[in-house]
Amino acid sequence: MKFLILWHFEIARLGPEVTRAILQMPDYAKKLGDKLECRYHVIGSHGGAWIYNVAFNEELDRLLAMSPVYNYATYQVLPLAEMTDPTIVTGKS
Repeated sequence: MKFLILWHFEIARLGPEVTRAILQMPDYAKKLGDKLECRYHVIGSHGGAWIYNVAFNEELDRLLAMSPVYNYATYQVLPLAEMTDPTIVTGKS
């Protein structure tokens, strides 16, 4: 199951601890291996957009909780579904 995770932190909270956590995010991403499909910076925002591919919701919860920025960021979790061609679903062309 794929999830789009939008994480964001307030610039007002940016202190040494938050900065260290943010700097650890690339190493954390590498540790996720195939669980992380891709990651993006959201222009004009302090945070990112990551797409996770996990077997179940609890796995996603665990991975998010292990994130270095977990205690500093707010998250929006969006489950993703494949878009199919309507002609394939209905059998019409």
